[in-house]
Amino acid sequence: MSMHHSMGLAGDRGFMTGYLDALALVERLHRLLLDVIKDEFERVGVLEINAVQALLLFNVGDNEVTAGELKTRGYYQGSNVSYNLKKLVETGYMHHERCEIDRRSVRVRLTEKGRGIRDVVATLFERHADGLVEKGVLGHEGLEDITSSLKRVERYWSDQIRYIY
Repeated sequence: MSMHHSMGLAGDRGFMTGYLDALALVERLHRLLLDVIKDEFERVGVLEINAVQALLLFNVGDNEVTAGELKTRGYYQGSNVSYNLKKLVETGYMHHERCEIDRRSVRVRLTEKGRGIRDVVATLFERHADGLVEKGVLGHEGLEDITSSLKRVERYWSDQIRYIY
């Protein structure tokens, strides 16, 4: 195998190293986000649900969706969606009902209690957004650059998955 082929079209090891660093950073940021939410919930005394469930409530917001739509709309990133939905319904954060048209499908929406959790997460995110700007960590332009770059990677990965099937 030639040296050029083993390095791929990226041209050098530096790009591959940077790519792997970026992947690790995305993963760490997601875990850190969950830790930040967990810490906030401990601070305000919400111990009944976990950070993944809280993020799910935040992402659903005022929408009414089916369990399947949670993933396709990007509201839920993890596994065990049915477990987390069941827990949120059991603890009174979500309401669910069978669809009239397709009885196999269940639609979910937040209860008043669930909207309260959504508001706690929204307030946390607003506080962080303000802090990022006030401390000069990230401005509008930097955020746009990060977001557009991540969207391009998302499209590339989505295309790779579609290409496989």
